This record gives sequence, structure tokens and C-alpha cells, in this order.
Amino acid sequence: MNQKDSTRYETRAKVLKALAHPTRLFIVDELSKGERCVCELTEMVRADISTVSKHLAVLKNAHVVSDEKRGNQVFYTLRIHCAPEFFRCVEHLLEEGSRETNPCTSQG
Repeated sequence: MNQKDSTRYETRAKVLKALAHPTRLFIVDELSKGERCVCELTEMVRADISTVSKHLAVLKNAHVVSDEKRGNQVFYTLRIHCAPEFFRCVEHLLEEGSRETNPCTSQG
């Protein structure tokens, strides 16, 4: 693998790591519906503002979301607009997998 490929895969891994938390997945789902302020996300997640802000910082550092400060509030938008379709694909895969027989547990 050359340096360019290595950098590309490292960047992909950074994005996937940022998404690899249930709260951050919820935030991405909510942002796929439109812009939200931190206060709205804090209510939705039912966590304190520092926890939500940390999750948002992880997503922002991975370039998954962007932010804009307006007065005393910070609003977030989703930058990866294909995320909802990716998650639908993952859910479809999981549904298909649950219907398959596991060869390790089947009796024949």
C-alpha cells in the first residue's frame, strides 16, 4: 500500500471511529433531518451539555458535522449527507443476516 492509499484509509477509519458510538449515531440521524442547536441536541440525547459537546467535537474533528455560532448558540449541520443511506444499507445487511442460519449453531 502506498502513502496516498494509507492516508485515505486512515481518514476513512477516523470517520468510522467518530460514528462508532450510539449517541453520535443518534446525533447524525437528527442532523440528517436538519440543522440543530446544541441545546436541542442536549434535550434529545438527555445528557448534560458537556457530554453532548464532546460528542459533537468528535464528529466535527472527523469532518462529519460543521458548526456555526450565532449569538450565544452553536448550530450544527451534517456534512456527510450520504450517512442516512449508508445506515439504511447497514440495517438491511443486519436484517438479512438475522434471517440466515448460522452454520455454527445449526444441527444437521
